Formats: sequence, C-alpha cells, structure tokens
Amino acid sequence: MTSHVEQQIQERIARVRAEEERKRRQREELARRRTAGLARRHAAKLRALAQRGIDLVPPTELDNSTYAASGA
Repeated sequence: MTSHVEQQIQERIARVRAEEERKRRQREELARRRTAGLARRHAAKLRALAQRGIDLVPPTELDNSTYAASGA
C-alpha cells in the first residue's frame, strides 16, 4: 500500500509528464505549420516573379564586367 504522500507525488509526476507531452505535440504542430507556410510563401514569390517575367535561370554566359561576377 502506498502512502498518501507517495500518491500525491505520483499524481504530480503524471501531470508534469502529460504537460510535457502536450507541449511536445504543440511544438511539432507549429513546426509543421511553419514549414507549410514557408513553402506557400516561396511558391507565391516564385509565381509573382514569373508573372513579372523575371527569369530565374542564370544566363549561359557570364558578364565579367559586374562586381558580382568579378568577385570584387
């Protein structure tokens, strides 16, 4: 037979574990939503760039007259 104090301790431990599990599930759900939102934002950005006619493929020949191309 367990004492009243031991029962209270076990109940407290169970509450803490349940709270930790709830927080873990909440973090996982937020991470999934964050990832999905990021993918939607990237897709929207690419659609907007495509609608403006901005080519995302680099040119076949580099122009060495720019600072970026020269590494300066």
